[in-house]
Amino acid sequence: MAEILIQSAGPGVTVQDQGRPGYLAQGLSRGGAADRLALAEGAALLGQAADLAAIEIAGSFLTLEATAPVRIALTGAPMRALCQGAALTWQASHLLPAGAQLQLSGSRGGMSYVHVGGGIAADPVLGAASAHLGAGLGRMLAAGDRLPLGTDPDGPTGRTFTPLDRFDGGLLRMVETPQTRLFPEAEHTRFTETAFTKDARGNRMGQRLTPAEGEGFGLPSGLTILSEAIVPGDIQITGDGAPFVLLSECQTTGGYPRLGTVLPCDLPRLVQAPPGAILRFRFVSLDEATRAERDEATRRAALSKSIRPLIRDPRDMPDLLAHQLIGGVTRGDDLDRSAP
Repeated sequence: MAEILIQSAGPGVTVQDQGRPGYLAQGLSRGGAADRLALAEGAALLGQAADLAAIEIAGSFLTLEATAPVRIALTGAPMRALCQGAALTWQASHLLPAGAQLQLSGSRGGMSYVHVGGGIAADPVLGAASAHLGAGLGRMLAAGDRLPLGTDPDGPTGRTFTPLDRFDGGLLRMVETPQTRLFPEAEHTRFTETAFTKDARGNRMGQRLTPAEGEGFGLPSGLTILSEAIVPGDIQITGDGAPFVLLSECQTTGGYPRLGTVLPCDLPRLVQAPPGAILRFRFVSLDEATRAERDEATRRAALSKSIRPLIRDPRDMPDLLAHQLIGGVTRGDDLDRSAP
């Protein structure tokens, strides 16, 4: 069985898939990839199911090699990718030869993903291969780890696509929570008119945001409420008045008031924004939120139709002679010389 050998890995490098739905009642949040859109993009590049496990790199670095030729795809936050010293294009699929070293570094922030043909065949726990660090399931990858690979459905490499623009911050749509009306209307307006920067303090549990100017937010009656169920996307207002947006490994209950909930289809924009990026919020109705989620589901289902050949620079192709660069060549004496 083919394997991936981890030669070096920085903090925050884990195996992730779509997580473990259905365990909230037992106190376990879904977890899984922080940017599940990136999983779908990698699956489209390799022509395989989106529920296969990949490697998630949280603004860190990774060096690996494969024991056999393996197809890979690189999605999410762009990094510098080198295969035996030759640069690889991000948001694309490639063939990694047996024994070749893949070096990934230089992320601006956000989450980057390495997908392999057949996925990573880690033993599932509660139905998933994802590491859920907050719950003590799995761990970060380290030098010396060996990751078995599943059966590759095979297919072409040298494919690319244009990803959804989500790597520089921007607008996050949100819906009201049962606690939104506890905040004065003036606070709603001030929140949506405020520009926030993405704080460097964030992890797979949640992301802290800092107002670009002005003071924080809060309730006249205080910040502590009766603890209740919470979900990724909830915007909690913490003790210092700064918003904290919950992410994939958030707890299942909480006692901070929630001013709103970011739409799931907009969470990748928050996850992939680099530290210091500007983010803004806008309330939308439930009908508008439903349409947005439906449209995004349709777009993801059609990702494979957006895959196109990657135009490569011949100077960056160490296997140049293996490619058929010219077709339809003749000797020249078989031409119809009577033709005009």
